[in-house]
Amino acid sequence: MAKTKLKGNDVNLSGNEVNVGDKAPEVKVVGKDLSEISVGGAKDKVQLLVAVPSLDTAVCAAETRKFNEEASKIDGVEITVVSMDLPFAMGRFCTTEGIDNLNVGSDFRNKDFATSYGVLIADGPLAGVSARAIFVVGKNGEITYKQIVPEITEEPNYQEALEAAKAAV
Repeated sequence: MAKTKLKGNDVNLSGNEVNVGDKAPEVKVVGKDLSEISVGGAKDKVQLLVAVPSLDTAVCAAETRKFNEEASKIDGVEITVVSMDLPFAMGRFCTTEGIDNLNVGSDFRNKDFATSYGVLIADGPLAGVSARAIFVVGKNGEITYKQIVPEITEEPNYQEALEAAKAAV
């Protein structure tokens, strides 16, 4: 079972762990307008899939703002931030923060994304939400990059993730 940390304490992750070289599971998440968004699988663009616990936290908000800013600089890459937040809250966040260069998707209904990618927090105070993780999926649907952030309260390695996305294009 994969692990991460929350304020220095071990946290177990559940679901089907996927790694670089694996086919990215295609799953549906709920858009801020309640539409279904398909993530993973083969697409005509490289996908940068960003899992966060909740947009309602300072670190997740900062991460989403950073990826929104960087997204407009990379042609051929579709960025989707996935959390367990309700679609309405995600929509409000995007409007308030001016987030318009990326997609947001809620995994609240079935936790299909978190389970399919092995990033569902299994225990501790954040049990039931996603760990902080990033996956780059090539056009062929194969995972080319994976980052499970070692400490949930810290931001990811943006540069590494963005370089991986550019390389996949």
